[in-house]
Amino acid sequence: MSRKPDLSRPEQQQLVQQHSPLVGRIARSVAQGMPPNVLTDDLVQDGMLGLIDAIIRTTRETSGAEFEHYLARRARGAMLDGLRALDPATRLVRRRMREVEQALQRLGHRLGRAPVEGEVAQDIDMPLEDYRQLLQQAHGYWLVSLDDLTENADLRGYLDQCAGSDADPLVMLERSVFRKALANSLATLNGQMQEVLSLYYAEGYKMHEIGTHMGLSESRVSQLHTSAIAGLRAQLLDAEQRQQLLRPRRAQR
Repeated sequence: MSRKPDLSRPEQQQLVQQHSPLVGRIARSVAQGMPPNVLTDDLVQDGMLGLIDAIIRTTRETSGAEFEHYLARRARGAMLDGLRALDPATRLVRRRMREVEQALQRLGHRLGRAPVEGEVAQDIDMPLEDYRQLLQQAHGYWLVSLDDLTENADLRGYLDQCAGSDADPLVMLERSVFRKALANSLATLNGQMQEVLSLYYAEGYKMHEIGTHMGLSESRVSQLHTSAIAGLRAQLLDAEQRQQLLRPRRAQR
């Protein structure tokens, strides 16, 4: 039986101390654009575990840019694993929300406008109340999820590339092409959805505060929020725009 690895060797402890600032930089980068419930300190904690594991298991030369890129990749990977564990939606809910996004895309192309909830529910053969319950269960659905970055074969090396360049994996959120596409997509949402997003993300209101402000129940606000995010995702991650929006940059801006 192999001995459980530890940080008993002084040189390993020195490497951890030396590269700890790297974990902090990556954590701050990853935290940008994340929901407010994602705390930088939690990312740092997960990243430190990845860093320590990488140092313990490494057989590489422990100096130079290649080694630092390796540590960055492992630390970032540990952070992303931690974020996935925080995902409030179960696999079943995520799978159903993918079906919702596909229905939104189909109906949008067919109708030439954003479909209403009843049309989406009918398209996926789900009673309206069940559909609204799904929207409530999927509260916290992200505009761009981590899986969106890696599920396409053309993006297989995306996260590794980001780790090597110390870039933000969600850097597309800062791109002018993404901002323009997002603005166009926001304009297609109905007034209630636009107001919910504005109050939640721009004004920092809580869900119950938005409900009080708009005269709606908190559960209805949650449904509208998820429906809006699903509608935006359906447009932004449509096959026609996906490659342009998510393709990694080869050089820093």
